[in-house]
Amino acid sequence: MTDHKTLSQLSGELESGKLTARALVDEALERAQGSANQGDVAFISIDADTIRAEAESIDKARAEGNAPSPYAGIPVSIKDLFDVKGQVTAAGSTILASNPPAAKDAEPVARLRAAGFIPFGRANMTEFAFSGLGMNAHYGDPASPWQRGVGRVAGGSSSGGAVSVAEGIVPLTLGTDTGGSCRIPAACCGIVGYKPTAVRVPQDGTVELATSLDSIGPLGNSVDCCARAFGVLAGGPPTAPEPRDVSSLRLGVLKNYVLENMDQTVAAAYEAALDALAKAGATLEDVTFDPLDRMPEINARGGLVTAEALRFHKGRLAQHEAEFDQRVSKRIRRAETQEEGEYDRILLARREMIDQAEQVFAGYDAIVMPTIPIVPPKFEDVASDDGYTRNNLLLLRNPSVGNWLDRCAISLPVTPDLSAPVGFMLMGVPGNDEALFACAFAAEQAFAPLRT
Repeated sequence: MTDHKTLSQLSGELESGKLTARALVDEALERAQGSANQGDVAFISIDADTIRAEAESIDKARAEGNAPSPYAGIPVSIKDLFDVKGQVTAAGSTILASNPPAAKDAEPVARLRAAGFIPFGRANMTEFAFSGLGMNAHYGDPASPWQRGVGRVAGGSSSGGAVSVAEGIVPLTLGTDTGGSCRIPAACCGIVGYKPTAVRVPQDGTVELATSLDSIGPLGNSVDCCARAFGVLAGGPPTAPEPRDVSSLRLGVLKNYVLENMDQTVAAAYEAALDALAKAGATLEDVTFDPLDRMPEINARGGLVTAEALRFHKGRLAQHEAEFDQRVSKRIRRAETQEEGEYDRILLARREMIDQAEQVFAGYDAIVMPTIPIVPPKFEDVASDDGYTRNNLLLLRNPSVGNWLDRCAISLPVTPDLSAPVGFMLMGVPGNDEALFACAFAAEQAFAPLRT
């Protein structure tokens, strides 16, 4: 059964013979049909015949004692940015949909496949990964599972993948994160989303957005799921987080920039999460990082993301602009307003801020903040250009701090499944992803009473 089980639970059932890979993917395929679990908008395409054949091959290998790992046979949805051999990589667009199929897997996909995970469907996403809302004008708008009848954004850009996990279709999805695209949808959908230190996971075979900020990470049902998936993506074994007592954590509670315009629901849940950590013995210390207050000025004309996106898409805009989602093309073209030398000045400002953060954040196991400051916006509230822009900036603001400072970061859910989803973010030390997982695993235990 795929329904919200963890990788460890599923691998145990597969190894014991209680479950077969074929049965697992058959159920996932059934749940992915139609609108009941949003399969119709969570996925752009699903190659059911190939998925079933791969599952049967893994069942045969396991019966012969040759399964590549205990996780062999577990389906994982793949964001439409990644090459999967034999499939077209459209990046959520119609412009690339006529491209030839990929000749080989992207390296992250290849690593998952080598461990026996089964690539399951091309997950929907914001076109070219350029929005934190997760909407797609061509393939439909995945919605947060919360208040489905009302209609709220799933968060982006890895929206379809997050929904595929939150709706219980698959236990894991492979996403990308340039300004929060793993953590925003995790927060909007009530699951865990991880942004690694960028250099830890290779990006070969992935459609870029902004190479200075792009990173690749998993979204899953638990910290343990994301830690094990990260181990594989980083070229190692699927490793569980190191056990750590909450009382050993020293956490910096960021007080400037990330708390502005926070709604009452998020504020209450965030304070409850901080209180839970404090009661469990964690050391919480307020910290201010003044350089962050310059971010609106630095990004006034789109910053690094739009500059690098324009560089990558300039030819496509010249030939196919009418085929773009106009909300995406309009944002990319903001880079045309940047002044001469501005890009280099932004790079310098980033380098200086990274160095400053290293000094200010030294000694903390993690820096914490709300993942996003508001509950998932209603679709009707982002229908206008002003509403779209305002909410998009709000959802991107906090998570993008981790990309800007080149740090690893994780979003954990801190509210019950049927209530408004709120994410709690921990941002770790660059390169020390394993230590952040240990912190997040400890925090997840402290948050357990908040989720019931």
